[in-house]
Amino acid sequence: MDDTDRHLLSLLQANAREPAALLARKLGVARTTVVARIARLERDGVISGYGVRLGQRLEQAAVRAYCGLSVAPKMGSAVVRALERLPEVEELSAVSGQFDYMVFLRCETNEQLDALLDRIGLIEGIQHTHTSVVLSRKVDRRTAVAPPPVA
Repeated sequence: MDDTDRHLLSLLQANAREPAALLARKLGVARTTVVARIARLERDGVISGYGVRLGQRLEQAAVRAYCGLSVAPKMGSAVVRALERLPEVEELSAVSGQFDYMVFLRCETNEQLDALLDRIGLIEGIQHTHTSVVLSRKVDRRTAVAPPPVA
């Protein structure tokens, strides 16, 4: 991957529906070059798909929380399967340290989060939970690849 690829990825992450001709203008290359690079990045698995990124209004209206889970030995797979069925679970990671898993939750209201935490606590195999509600996001680099440095 070169600087043009990284810049192209950054532009696609900002707006994956942007026409190839406009991307080409922004990159200073031919439209066919953009199309060929996107095809190569898809083929190489650098781009694995396209999706929806929530707008600022919906993002700010959400109640988000991180929930640490302690899970009984040999119950990890069952707990993961149960959490996969909950649409409010945005991310689930196995972690080291005090907890076995960290779950990132997104709900519409505090009441919905409260009910969700009750449901999670009832999942067989979960021994203990600890939840921290997100007050604000200070740095978020998940949605963009840094553009190449300006020469």
